[in-house]
Amino acid sequence: MAGQIQINRITNANIYANGNSLIGRAEEIKLPDVAAIMAEHKALGMVGKIELPSGFDKLEGEIKWNSLYKDVAKLAANPFKAVQLQCRSNIETYGAQGRLQEVSLVTYLTVMFKKNPLGTFKQHDNAEFASAFSATYIKQVIDGEDVLELDYMANIFRVGGEDMLADYRRNIGG
Repeated sequence: MAGQIQINRITNANIYANGNSLIGRAEEIKLPDVAAIMAEHKALGMVGKIELPSGFDKLEGEIKWNSLYKDVAKLAANPFKAVQLQCRSNIETYGAQGRLQEVSLVTYLTVMFKKNPLGTFKQHDNAEFASAFSATYIKQVIDGEDVLELDYMANIFRVGGEDMLADYRRNIGG
């Protein structure tokens, strides 16, 4: 029906590291923001300045753990080794009749941890451990359909499966 409001909600997720489930271990994950680096362009004859994309900013994120886990601590301690992360969640769509559907949202990342948490301790509170990471690869898939793929090491940028850098790679010979 035209004009019918539908609302999507995502209220939980699970994290996997190198294929191993970390269910119940993380309190929060902040996935990287994909941000274009914009360069100012001005020229004679133009009545104003504009910004044009010239690449992408670094991909940074963080996982806040609910405690210290030896296997996770070992992964986060080595800044030289890439880790395959996966964040899996459920998108619920609601309408006037209640929940209409549920589909998967999966984000794949290749990361290197750059901050190894030793903990923040307070009396009568859970200790806090937050691992910051830098990603070189990210892919987001909704209900089995590729939405975004960005690979810094292979010069790949796809949106909805369309290769946005095909001409660029051909033009630079790589």
